[in-house]
Amino acid sequence: MAEIHHTTAKPTKLELLTEWLPTRLWYRGGSGAPELAKAGGFRLDDPEGEVGIEFLIVTDAAGDQPVTYLVPLTYRGAPLDGAEDALVGTMEHGVLGKRWVYDGCHDPVLVAQLVALIEGRAEAQAQDVSDTPDRDVASSGAALSEADLAAGAADDQNGTELAGALRLNRVLHAAPEATGHVVCSWRTTTGSRSRGPVVVARSDGGA
Repeated sequence: MAEIHHTTAKPTKLELLTEWLPTRLWYRGGSGAPELAKAGGFRLDDPEGEVGIEFLIVTDAAGDQPVTYLVPLTYRGAPLDGAEDALVGTMEHGVLGKRWVYDGCHDPVLVAQLVALIEGRAEAQAQDVSDTPDRDVASSGAALSEADLAAGAADDQNGTELAGALRLNRVLHAAPEATGHVVCSWRTTTGSRSRGPVVVARSDGGA
């Protein structure tokens, strides 16, 4: 399992996302800079131990109403070939050195491990504690075909179509009877908890 290093990173994840989020089709903010706070998330392990995988949830309080976003990220010790358009930025990690941070929807390691989570072959891990499963994250156990895995990722105004069979809900909403391929909780700006689907089955007509 991945070891969580409690150290500094420059720039921070939130600083990188402040610049990157407004460039996304699904960003709901205005012309001003986002005001981001971490709201939750979970991690997945790379079986090879090389790539950090995090499903980060952040809330932007800059607008009239706060908006909560799902941002899957991967952290690599070297650039990912052919993924220049998916680069969120680089940071200097206090233990691991320079890290290349990618929109994980375009990183094959994250996609493979997300599918493993959905199929029950991988277990979500706590975001901030090493070697600790995150029991809050529920997955469906659905099976995906090799053809599904061959497809790439594409953003639209509502989220990201992933692997030909899944949709990532980039803008998160609470659902009392939450169902989906992956469901988790996050903190609201009032300190309460919301819960809803973060990955769902792709609808043929789009969301």
